[in-house]
Amino acid sequence: MWGRNVYDSIAKFLQFQLTVNVVAVVVAFTGACITQDSPLKAVQMLWVNLIMDTLASLALATEPPGEELLLRQPYGRDQPLLSRTMLKNILGHAAYQLVIIFTLLFAGAPAAPRGGQGARGAQRG
Repeated sequence: MWGRNVYDSIAKFLQFQLTVNVVAVVVAFTGACITQDSPLKAVQMLWVNLIMDTLASLALATEPPGEELLLRQPYGRDQPLLSRTMLKNILGHAAYQLVIIFTLLFAGAPAAPRGGQGARGAQRG
């Protein structure tokens, strides 16, 4: 039971990490090519990885095994860790996140307040 739980946790962790890293690399590369400046600096990328690694490992390490794990067949030794379904999930979630991030990056700038002038910081005379 514990072996299957560890295997499932590793697979979920890999799926999460690969999704986050694919999005970060695509955003950094595309942003650098289009805007001539990377939207994520090196230190910001390190912080994203640190936070995502920590949160994902805590969430998956505390998942208790259930009796339903014993009802399914074990995975074979020659079966890949990243299945076709996992790759579809990684690419689907990455595409969704990229749409949101690129919308905020390229179309969100006109909607953002400029120069610290928000609702309270309007011109004082």
